[in-house]
Amino acid sequence: MHRPPFRADHIGSLLRPPALRQTFRAFAAGDLNEAGFIAAQDAAIRDAIALQQDVGLGVVTDGEFRRGSYWSRFVERVEGLGVAPARFTFRDEQGAELAFTAPLVTGKLARRVPIALDEFTFLRDNATALPKVTLPAPSSMHFWRGAEYAVSDIYASPRDFFRELGAIYRAEIADLAAAGCRYVQLDEVALAMLCDPAVRARVSADGNDAGELVALYVDALAESVAGAPADMAIGVHMCRGNFKGKYLAEGGYDTIAKALFNVPGVTHFLLEFDTARAGDFAALRHVAADKGVVLGLVSSKVATLETLDDLVKRVDEAAHFVDRDRLAVSPQCGFASTVAGNPVDEAAQRAKLALCVSAARAAWH
Repeated sequence: MHRPPFRADHIGSLLRPPALRQTFRAFAAGDLNEAGFIAAQDAAIRDAIALQQDVGLGVVTDGEFRRGSYWSRFVERVEGLGVAPARFTFRDEQGAELAFTAPLVTGKLARRVPIALDEFTFLRDNATALPKVTLPAPSSMHFWRGAEYAVSDIYASPRDFFRELGAIYRAEIADLAAAGCRYVQLDEVALAMLCDPAVRARVSADGNDAGELVALYVDALAESVAGAPADMAIGVHMCRGNFKGKYLAEGGYDTIAKALFNVPGVTHFLLEFDTARAGDFAALRHVAADKGVVLGLVSSKVATLETLDDLVKRVDEAAHFVDRDRLAVSPQCGFASTVAGNPVDEAAQRAKLALCVSAARAAWH
């Protein structure tokens, strides 16, 4: 595959409607049973599918409406994973910081049940556009806790851990493929954070080598998608953090570009380019000739709507480094990596998704 599957794409998560957020609270409080919870999710997802198809997108997700956060279901359904405080904080342009939680390895990993198969089959049975399934990248289970990613010496080394984790991803992707899934996206935050000199300095101060972590996480990506069907699109979304409009890191892709943009098995990359924090397009010169790039030009963090002319201009600029036919456009991230969502409303969300479709039509007319 030499291009992304669609000229207009989106990253996956959508704003949870107020009624669905209330449903999450009621279920957590024990005031709603599981059947009622699933029925409410089903109804909200049908509306989300309609939204995506109505604005002209050829790809749909379930908005991640069955998840508390983009990685929560993976942790809930894989044996040997729990949750603990992360060693990093989100921040914004004003310097405000916000703590968050991260996966913690509590025992030997085991995949007793599928992780996202039910999400896919519901999409498959209710959408006319192509369903996309998102999964947290393998590094999500390791990076945010540093050397304390596990409660004890459960694994002899991180590579042993990722070897077992990779087998879980391959089994999940095989089940998704057997059910008809042909688009899987891995959401990668750790590698994007390792583009930030400040994060790399902190990693070094903790006694780790940032370059070794990059190699470890790139290899983990390759191991996770090995054996996927040749006709399955495998996208890697690079995210610098997306929580209530805040972010985790900044810095261009240059320091990881050669390693990341040639990772085997990946067909395309969905890259943040909505602010100067992401650097310029020059690093795209390292993207392998058999891979495409989705330019995340539209911000999901702010309500201000970008202009069509500016988006087309930026596609033109990126085409100096990657063949235009291997490019596409999207928001830089989802609109709600957690149930809380970003500080935009549903009207702005719809307008931004529609703008991606309009930009794609204008840039590849």
